[in-house]
Amino acid sequence: MAVKLGTGPKRARGGRRRAAPMADINVTPMVDVMLVLLVIFMVTAPLLTVGIPVDLPKTKAEAMQDPDEPLVITINKQGKIYLQETELQLDTVGPRLAAITNNNPEAKIFIRGDKGIDYGTVMQVMGELTSAGFRAVSLIVETPGGDNNQSGNKADAGNGQKKSTN
Repeated sequence: MAVKLGTGPKRARGGRRRAAPMADINVTPMVDVMLVLLVIFMVTAPLLTVGIPVDLPKTKAEAMQDPDEPLVITINKQGKIYLQETELQLDTVGPRLAAITNNNPEAKIFIRGDKGIDYGTVMQVMGELTSAGFRAVSLIVETPGGDNNQSGNKADAGNGQKKSTN
């Protein structure tokens, strides 16, 4: 008596052959999708930072650890004032911030000023913020060990360390 053991495709009812299940997984499409996602994130990540290039002054103060996302006012070399990336006039800074924060005097506001601008310009902006009722105003500066690489004309507020001036 001879017995044939599982060699070749099996026959289902009706005489049709059933294909054996494939035992390996094709990972090439998954790798392709992951590489595309990696490229997308590498291209978009630098664009998510504050985009006004400034040369921050240096300080030896310790960095602040702050989990909340503050509003950032930037003053560039020409003395132009920006809220995030929108250019503003000095007299509209207070009312615009009051509208954005719903008149919350505890809203955190960071000022980034280029080290080449006049000190009076920064003080005028801080005066506008104080007269609008904001109390949590801080300056962003670069620590001596901080790398302020502005490749691609993009400044990164995360490169400079924050020092509170409250």
